[in-house]
Amino acid sequence: MDIEIKAPAFPESIADGEVAAWHKSEGEAVARDELIVEIETDKVVLEVVAPADGVITRIHAHEGDTVQSEQLLAVIEPGPVAAATSASKAATTAPATKVKDTATAVLMGPAARQLVEEHKLDISGIKGSGKGGRISKEDVLNYMNARDVSPTTGSMPPSIGEAVVEKTLVSPSSERVERRVPMTRMRAKIAERLLNATHETAMLSTFNEVNMAPVMALRSKYKDQFEKTHNGTRLGFMGFFVKAACEALKRFPAVNASIDGNDVVYHGYQDIGVAVSTEGGLVVPVLRDADFMSLADIEAAIRDMGLRAKDNKLSIEDMTGGTFTVTNGGVFGSLLSTPILNPPQTGILGMHKIQDRPMAVDGQVVILPMMYLALTYDHRLIDGKTAVQFLVAIKDLIEDPARILLQL
Repeated sequence: MDIEIKAPAFPESIADGEVAAWHKSEGEAVARDELIVEIETDKVVLEVVAPADGVITRIHAHEGDTVQSEQLLAVIEPGPVAAATSASKAATTAPATKVKDTATAVLMGPAARQLVEEHKLDISGIKGSGKGGRISKEDVLNYMNARDVSPTTGSMPPSIGEAVVEKTLVSPSSERVERRVPMTRMRAKIAERLLNATHETAMLSTFNEVNMAPVMALRSKYKDQFEKTHNGTRLGFMGFFVKAACEALKRFPAVNASIDGNDVVYHGYQDIGVAVSTEGGLVVPVLRDADFMSLADIEAAIRDMGLRAKDNKLSIEDMTGGTFTVTNGGVFGSLLSTPILNPPQTGILGMHKIQDRPMAVDGQVVILPMMYLALTYDHRLIDGKTAVQFLVAIKDLIEDPARILLQL
């Protein structure tokens, strides 16, 4: 009996998805748990795998098609694949398979891998700009441009839903290249949400600065022991800020609330979203019940979410909900910024670069490692006084981290 392959069940917050890429075609053999198609939603890229060994007899939704929750994607005829079919497939796909195997062995994002496999590129000549030499889509495109390979030549399925059109303008003195790239579904949704946030909320930001010396001293003293005790989990700064945010949210419930029509919903728990940068844009996975997590739990969870975000492995559940968000622009060198709210949340804390600055302490000028903090809040619900007091509470807890443990 044939097996129907359906799109995943989308939560209520996601209306539909788009078929981003088929990794198998009609008549091709598949193995159980083998990736066959990717569905891109507004938030994540979902992978659909084969439920059993067999052959894909028909594909009902093609790349670029919009699909609804649990819509039929394809049909698989279960059973072992005949040797003749396997040999035929091996003969016709050997070059591509070789490229794919090589590409899999190298650190690269799914978008980059797709370009490499489609154009059968020699990845030994591609220099990765990411951490650990990870190859991004941009690295592959730069490599192709350097070889005078136009992405519009032939059939290039660009990264997850993108169609790249490159236009070359030649002048007597130089060559000027332009690329017109339609937004991915995820990027378009991010843009829509940010624009809606500016139109539908009364955003206001307040600022303060925090002396990072106490936390830095604590981290320096215990980081080696912390990492050894907690199985390689590193002690960072984000854990302290998440714990401080949880404590401050308990003191100022309005910052942990959301507006639903004419009602205010006060959340009796702290689900903290942590902004993570990926090749496709900024995503905000959520730490559930962060107030009950230890520093080690928080740091381990953030590291895990960051790795899964870069590999497009985050699930919809990972990014659904959240009562407050923390974002750290300091990792990119930002000295000061005004973060944008993540509706329906009413507050977001922005961390920034730690910079040595001269400060007046007891009448003396002292050089201290300082960080600017920014709290953007919805002024419809949160008064300026509450916002300032909330940010001061964060500052006090970070400058005396023992108070986080003692809940003082």
